[in-house]
Amino acid sequence: MSFEDIALLVPVLLFSIVAHEYAHGEAAYRQGDTTAYMLGRLTLNPLKHIDPFLTILLPIMLIAMGGPPFGGAKPVPVNPRNYRHYVSGDIIVSLAGIATNLALFVLCTLGFVFIGFVGHAVGGMTGSLAVLQRMMYIGMWVNTGLAFFNLIPIPPLDGSHVLKHMLPPTAGMRYRQLYVLGIIPIMLVVWLLPGVVDAFLWPARALMSLAQGLVGGFALPGGASSSSWRNSPARSICCCI
Repeated sequence: MSFEDIALLVPVLLFSIVAHEYAHGEAAYRQGDTTAYMLGRLTLNPLKHIDPFLTILLPIMLIAMGGPPFGGAKPVPVNPRNYRHYVSGDIIVSLAGIATNLALFVLCTLGFVFIGFVGHAVGGMTGSLAVLQRMMYIGMWVNTGLAFFNLIPIPPLDGSHVLKHMLPPTAGMRYRQLYVLGIIPIMLVVWLLPGVVDAFLWPARALMSLAQGLVGGFALPGGASSSSWRNSPARSICCCI
């Protein structure tokens, strides 16, 4: 990945994970829980969502060790007991972040097309618009990766909050005990069983392939990211949020 790609990735990734966390808090608020609101977390201000270890130190440490980039934002605090309907409320709040990332994917795709349309119509601005289009392209990758990665049913990812309500009561209670381990379960899977992660991220790659086929004609010279981005699996930007 080039330095330019990294420079474009960082703000896109930061905004995407902040929007994901905000969506959890907003959904919880609408389900009757004011915890995130009372603690000032119902905001898009990134400073409220950055965790010094998860967001900064952990990804740097893992990259330095040669592992896959991995990290996340500070989880938005919620109290499911305050939801008007505990089970449905918990599922809605858990899926809100994923739905937000998929919506951002759509917006980035539309942005890619619009910028390409303008760039082809106004040739003198192609260079500047290509940078913006590349950011949209990276945003498409980032948000599909975040959405489907968070669907993996392993604590503490959002998919686990859905699975725990689908299990029989006894199995569900045992499954909930994994939450005390924090991010350890998903980190072990990412490091030791990358094939499992790749399998869950297959829909992300398929969705990106479909999108590229539909909007590729609007690409400006340099507007799509480098070959490393085009060929890299979405797991290269795994985040636990």
